[in-house]
Amino acid sequence: MTRPGADSTCDPEPHGIALSVIVPIHNEEGTVPLLFAEICAALEPLCRPFEVLLVDDGSTDAGGQMMDEMAAGDARLRPLHLDDNFGEAAALSAGFAHARGTIVMTLDGDLQNDPADLPRLLELLETGGYRSVSGWRRRRTGGLIRVLPSGLANWLIARVSGVPARDTGCGLKAHRSEVVRGICLPDGLHRFIPAVFGVCASEFAQLEVADRPRRSGQSHYGLSRFRAVLRDLLVVRYLPHHIARGFHAAGRLRAGGILGGVVAVLCLCAGRPGGAAAAGLLAGALATLAASLAANLDRWRCAQQRKTYRVRPISAEQM
Repeated sequence: MTRPGADSTCDPEPHGIALSVIVPIHNEEGTVPLLFAEICAALEPLCRPFEVLLVDDGSTDAGGQMMDEMAAGDARLRPLHLDDNFGEAAALSAGFAHARGTIVMTLDGDLQNDPADLPRLLELLETGGYRSVSGWRRRRTGGLIRVLPSGLANWLIARVSGVPARDTGCGLKAHRSEVVRGICLPDGLHRFIPAVFGVCASEFAQLEVADRPRRSGQSHYGLSRFRAVLRDLLVVRYLPHHIARGFHAAGRLRAGGILGGVVAVLCLCAGRPGGAAAAGLLAGALATLAASLAANLDRWRCAQQRKTYRVRPISAEQM
């Protein structure tokens, strides 16, 4: 069934979607109508066909119903409803799987990201020949308890991943579709976009964007995020294109742990308790690193095999 949409008189690609905008939504009913209106206002002057995928991540408010009502009157809006609250990484993965555009852009659903920055990201992506472009909120809203851990996490992620992103937590991003196609992110690894997609430093750019005050809903920020970053740092360099190398690295760490244990036993037998203690500590550290790396690699493999989300059936009217 064909639903009404925007005037397509300036549409140069009437049979294809040029731009897909993915927005994870969780209990943001107060922002949904304005969010969609601002996205449309930002993209309509480009005269390129676009779609907006609002991914309802198990919301318990009226936001999901509101999306369906709005979509009935505008074919550019495609609501996706997850049947539980799976988290931001899963919501983004669902959007990536359903996006039809040759360029895929993302932003947060709380209106702290300004949709007016989307055309600027797109221009930089296309004119610069990059694979991914990320927003950078140089002037962050929020207190020190929010900004300081975020800054430290950004510094660590940039050093470990090799992608010099100043603001990995910014939801405003633009990617060429081949970068995100077929990728299902385990919980937490959305913080490492675009490095986790195999984008290298020369293929990446960033652009200063606005950071607006939250208009409704509650922040999902917490210090637990920093602990999750530390957990995932060990694996990010091996994903996704170096997955085989990652398993080899875990095997080498395990072997090192076993060797350290053997050395510790030999030192004890030779009457050298100091050497045994040092070898034991080394063995324990290597074994812990190996276990953490292997567990994270297993999370990645399982996410690709079994997905991290479930989408409710899409009706013919929504397709």
